[in-house]
Amino acid sequence: MGAADGNNKIDFVLIWVDGADPEWRAEKSLYDGSAVSGNTDVRFRDWDNLQYWFRGVEKFAPWVNRIHFVTWGHLPQWLDTSAPKLNIVNHKDFIPHEYLPTFNCNPIELNLHRISGLAEQFVYFNDDMFVTAPTEPEDFFINGHPCDTYGLNCIYFVEDSVGHINGSDLEQINNHFKSSKAVIRANRSKWYSRKNGFKNNIKTRMLSTWDWFPGFHYDHLPTCFLKSTYEEVWEKCTDALVQTCKCRFRSGLNVNQWLMKYWQLCKGISEPRREIGRVYHLKDDEIPKALAAVEEGKH
Repeated sequence: MGAADGNNKIDFVLIWVDGADPEWRAEKSLYDGSAVSGNTDVRFRDWDNLQYWFRGVEKFAPWVNRIHFVTWGHLPQWLDTSAPKLNIVNHKDFIPHEYLPTFNCNPIELNLHRISGLAEQFVYFNDDMFVTAPTEPEDFFINGHPCDTYGLNCIYFVEDSVGHINGSDLEQINNHFKSSKAVIRANRSKWYSRKNGFKNNIKTRMLSTWDWFPGFHYDHLPTCFLKSTYEEVWEKCTDALVQTCKCRFRSGLNVNQWLMKYWQLCKGISEPRREIGRVYHLKDDEIPKALAAVEEGKH
C-alpha cells in the first residue's frame, strides 16, 4: 500500500496573499502596520508565478490527496476552482474570529490544523516553494512519519531576520524538553543518520556539548507535519501560541510553525531524509542557477 493510500492520505497546504489587491490593502491600512518590523511589501508581494506551483504539483506529485489553498479571500483569475482536488480556504474558515483580520503569516500557519477535512499527514508550502521534479509519497512520509533532516545549528540574529522568532520557538522547546542530550540519545540513529549529511552531523556533534538546544537545522523548503503534532503543541504551549495569534502583524516575539517542526524532531517522530530541495536567493548570481535547476529538474 502506498503512503498516500487509505488512511495514509497526504495533503498539500499552500498559503498565498495578493499584496496588490486594493480591497486587501484597504483593510490592512485600517490597522496600519507600516511601522512594524517585518511588515514591508516584500512580505506580501505576488510574483505572478503561482500557476507554476500548481502545474508542478499536477505533473510531479499526482498522488497528492487534496490541495488546501489558503487565502484572505482573493484568488488568481486563472485558477480552476472546480478542480476536484482543490479546496479553497478563507482565513475566516479556520482561524478563530478573535484573531482576524490578520496580516501576519504566523497565526495563519499556527492554525492550519483547524482546516476542515485536512488529512493527518500534510506538507506545508509557502508560495515560493516549487515542485520541479518527480516525487513519491515516501519523499514526505514513511509509515505515517514525517520526513525531515535532523541537525543542530545556531540561530542567526540580524535586523529584519526571523532569528528572534526562531529564538521564541527555541524558548518553548527548551522549556518542554529539559535535556537535549537525552533527546538525542533516545534517537541517536536518527540524529546521526547519514541522510542528514556529513556537515549536519558534525554540527550536531559540536553543538550537543550543552544540555539545551541552541537551534536546529532549517532550510526554506516545504515541511511535513502531522495534524496531531499541532494539537499537542497547542495543548502544551497555549499561551505562546495565543499571544502570537493576537498579533495582526509579525513580531519578533512571535513563535511560528517551526515550533511544530522542532517538536517532531525532539520527540523522534520524524524520519531522516536526504534534503530533496534547494534554496535559491533572488540575487544576480543565483538566478541563472535557479533557472538551470528548474529546466534540469534537479530538485
